[in-house]
Amino acid sequence: MHVICPELTKAQWRSSSYSNAAGGDCLEVADDVPGAVPVRDSKRSRGPVLFIPADAWVAFVDDVKRARPITTDR
Repeated sequence: MHVICPELTKAQWRSSSYSNAAGGDCLEVADDVPGAVPVRDSKRSRGPVLFIPADAWVAFVDDVKRARPITTDR
């Protein structure tokens, strides 16, 4: 598969509203990249970026939203 990596220096990265405000172990995503969702580790802003096909990202988010919440109670 041939992928052309877009310029991301001006990308607006965001994390989930459920993320820890202390900047812990979070993933960030950037919007406005046609056909893909760039994903990176919030602790490594200059590190590697994964480009997830947009349709796969939508399916992933939908599956997460439908999933049963994970609890630590046993």
